[in-house]
Amino acid sequence: MAVNRFMRKTPPLWLMGFGNLPIGFGGAVTLVTVPQLMAAQGIAESQIAWVTSISLIPGFLNFLLAPLLDWRLTRRTYAIIMAALAGVLSTVTLLWTENVALLAVLATAQSIAAYLNQAAVGGWLSSVTPPEAKGTLGGWFQASNVAGFGVGAAVAILLIRHLPPGIGAVTVGLLGFIPIPLYFLIPAPPADAKLGHESFGAFLRDVASVLRRSNVRWLIFFFVMPAASFALSNTLSGLGKDFGASEEFVGTIAGAGVTVAGVVGSLVVPRLIRGMPPQRVYLAIGAVGAVFTLLMIPMPRTSLTFALAMIGENGIQAAAFAASFVIILQAVGEDNPLAATQFALLNAASGLPLSYMQFVDGNAYDHGGLNVSYMTDAVISLIACTVLILLLRKRRRTEGAALGAGA
Repeated sequence: MAVNRFMRKTPPLWLMGFGNLPIGFGGAVTLVTVPQLMAAQGIAESQIAWVTSISLIPGFLNFLLAPLLDWRLTRRTYAIIMAALAGVLSTVTLLWTENVALLAVLATAQSIAAYLNQAAVGGWLSSVTPPEAKGTLGGWFQASNVAGFGVGAAVAILLIRHLPPGIGAVTVGLLGFIPIPLYFLIPAPPADAKLGHESFGAFLRDVASVLRRSNVRWLIFFFVMPAASFALSNTLSGLGKDFGASEEFVGTIAGAGVTVAGVVGSLVVPRLIRGMPPQRVYLAIGAVGAVFTLLMIPMPRTSLTFALAMIGENGIQAAAFAASFVIILQAVGEDNPLAATQFALLNAASGLPLSYMQFVDGNAYDHGGLNVSYMTDAVISLIACTVLILLLRKRRRTEGAALGAGA
């Protein structure tokens, strides 16, 4: 009943999804704008790559801090604090691009704040959204991430170059504040009284209990398998030369083309979930993506093929992430006192394959070129999909038998 009471007061689901904008804006700053500024200052590529790699670490480790989002204050309060902090740190990061060591610290801190904002918002919205609405919310949650990244990547460098010194960096930082007014429109359940008053040691024991839940352990395993990683979506942007594509063409496709494809891919998922359970949708997307990758192997190496590969891989990847958000939001459920903790843990697991498959695909490319990289990525994904489909069927048969015995 509590959820229904909240839902009568909430904004439309598509608007609630835009509470996830800070992670997109933050990613654009650390992954696109900062490397651009560093390169323009003549900083070595190895140092640029080092800063970028360090700033990505919070994507996998933010769950270690996420339990704090379930303690003492409401998740709305934490969402506002982290969005504001991410915005401020974006500005400071852009003002310190000449000091590489300090820049790495600032970019990492900004990334931590952005990911904690996402965990707070994800845990919060799962508590005020009924199960039947989480498919739509998950699609818009990912669409706002893609849109935030695309818009941030497109406008940040323009603002910095064309506004007076310092003003551009401040303006970019203010982008992270955009969803804060929205947060005041969404009802915020009070912080859990028990968690708020117990000792920190007792609180940590409650957090550890999340890992003892069989459904959580299953989903961690489910997400760390590379069924829908599509690491080639990230690799391809650096391989335009293999297709004879100019830097300007690559930039256009990687910016506008990928953003549109990502938003469309994200918003297809709510329709798919109406006729199929989210975990099956996720695996179906993974299988389709692997087949698409295989179909790229015989294609001619032209600029048009590059555009098709980039748009296709990124659109399918966005759909996979949207499906993963639906799975996570449903798993977190309503009235979960550790909603932000569980959201962050499962979200970190879903992002892990992107890291190690990036390494696998890169090594495959170094040893055999683009076709070997295509083949490696696709075959591994198909194997992972097959294994997970078999395990999912076995799991459902076991659960069905248990329910039958209970009846």
